[in-house]
Amino acid sequence: MPDPSSVPLLAINFQAIRDFFHDGGIFMYALALTSFVALAAIVFKVLSLRREAVIPAQLERDLDQLGQRAANGQAEGLISRFGEGSTLARLCGVAVEHRGKSRADITEAVQASAKDEIVQLNSGMTILDTVITVAPLFGLLGTASGLVVIFQGLGETTDHDIVARGIARALDNTIVGLAIAVPAVVAHGWFSRRIEVLTSRLEMLLAKVARTLEGAPVPASQPNLPRVPEKP
Repeated sequence: MPDPSSVPLLAINFQAIRDFFHDGGIFMYALALTSFVALAAIVFKVLSLRREAVIPAQLERDLDQLGQRAANGQAEGLISRFGEGSTLARLCGVAVEHRGKSRADITEAVQASAKDEIVQLNSGMTILDTVITVAPLFGLLGTASGLVVIFQGLGETTDHDIVARGIARALDNTIVGLAIAVPAVVAHGWFSRRIEVLTSRLEMLLAKVARTLEGAPVPASQPNLPRVPEKP
């Protein structure tokens, strides 16, 4: 008989995990799927809410000096970089497209595009909401179904130890459901706060851009639309 200490630890863990899910019943597999979905949503939000993907630090520093650069006639190099990459750059690109107009017109155009960007920032949050609701329910369903099976078999055995172990295994579903929901709640709260902070910072920076581009002359390199001759 092989020495248990000689068995690889990884193999023991996989066997224990398989037995754990098998003993928990069908709802334990539903909880496993829910946990993978929650993990994927959290990883997606971490990547999509990176500072470089929304408000790059270098672009933010440049925008803080946009008014001074515009006064010195050095803003064109910065403006030429708008519209590429990050959320802030894309919205600044929309503002540049309406340069020379009133601040209200520029702000309205940016706000229209910002609605779509905000939707993109909130993508994935609905999945976390669903996981927070569904995971504990799957756990309760697994526990309830396990208890029903145990109580139906009470007449077949008088061994209280077997009944106690069966109840403990049924309650594992509830524990796993809560263990999935709690990190999802924490992540949802952090992501929501992160989106609020980023949105507030975007509004402040874009207001500065609109103020700078208000009434600014359109560069001669941009083609002008042909004028339609007036009818006599």
